[in-house]
Amino acid sequence: MSASFVRTAAIAVAGGALMRAIDGPLPWMIGPLVACAVVRMAGDDLQLPQPVRNFGLWMIGTVLGLYFSPDVVTRVLAMLPWVILAVLWALLLGLAYAWSIRRYTGATPTTAFFAGAIGGASEMALQGERLGGRVDQIAAFHSVRILVVVVCLPWAYRLLELQGSDPYQPVARQFEPTGFMVLGLITAGAALLWKRLGGFSPWNLGPLAATFALTASGVTLSAMPESLTVFGQLAIGASLGCRFSRDFLAQAPRFLAVALSTSVLGVLATAAVATGMGWASGIPIATLVLATAPGGMAEMSLTARNLQLGVPVVTAFHVIRMAASMSLTGQVYLWIARRRGWPTAA
Repeated sequence: MSASFVRTAAIAVAGGALMRAIDGPLPWMIGPLVACAVVRMAGDDLQLPQPVRNFGLWMIGTVLGLYFSPDVVTRVLAMLPWVILAVLWALLLGLAYAWSIRRYTGATPTTAFFAGAIGGASEMALQGERLGGRVDQIAAFHSVRILVVVVCLPWAYRLLELQGSDPYQPVARQFEPTGFMVLGLITAGAALLWKRLGGFSPWNLGPLAATFALTASGVTLSAMPESLTVFGQLAIGASLGCRFSRDFLAQAPRFLAVALSTSVLGVLATAAVATGMGWASGIPIATLVLATAPGGMAEMSLTARNLQLGVPVVTAFHVIRMAASMSLTGQVYLWIARRRGWPTAA
């Protein structure tokens, strides 16, 4: 166990405890995120080993899958047209981000496009790198966007006193040691299989898919201990915070200013779109704002879980959007690039 990991763990726990002490929203994720980001940007070499982050993602994916009873699956499927609309909005928002980055920072078209795309930071950085984009700027924009969404939305919900009485509850509510061991083996195997098949976010989506299949089939093995839920939030928050560094602050101030301002505007625009969708569909607006937010699935689903706001709805929206983003972003770029004369190879 390295000294940097021990420091990272201590700072993450301290940040979570402080956020909990001041009664902040989502304390065990936002606290570690902010604490680790501040210390990293101050120059300390904090590190979170990838297996720790993977364990956190496994835990979150497993917990979320426990919500998808057969009845819930039926209700979520009825919302599919609105999910598709949310995917289209995400693509349009990504193009708006890209236009802003290109116009106001002078970034290359490839860098701007993949920096603005609403998708996983690592996946978008890899796709952009293959086409000659700047990985550092792509990763930086995604980091700022996620930071803004993860920090601002829970605080906004707290200030507006938006807390639901969620009719969606995990099917398994009791911890069963034997069942939990079986569930752990099944979901870990699903993660390894997903990774071997080349799927994106295997330690999150593999366990989610496996638990979803079990729960939707009426199989309940065990609930997730709350202590592991807290650990998962700590791991995800700390890993997000460790993306930042002193070099991050050294980037062009204009680029960071554009990233911050457009991220805030994107959240506000998405909230407006979600409000319109809520009025038209009857789905609670507070749930739809989280379901359509330009943040990560794990972070937004955890927020929904803590606020009791449609966890399976938020999860389904983000999973489908993530799949669409991974499948369509590269193709959309190539379609535009051929018409605009942008690079189509590194």
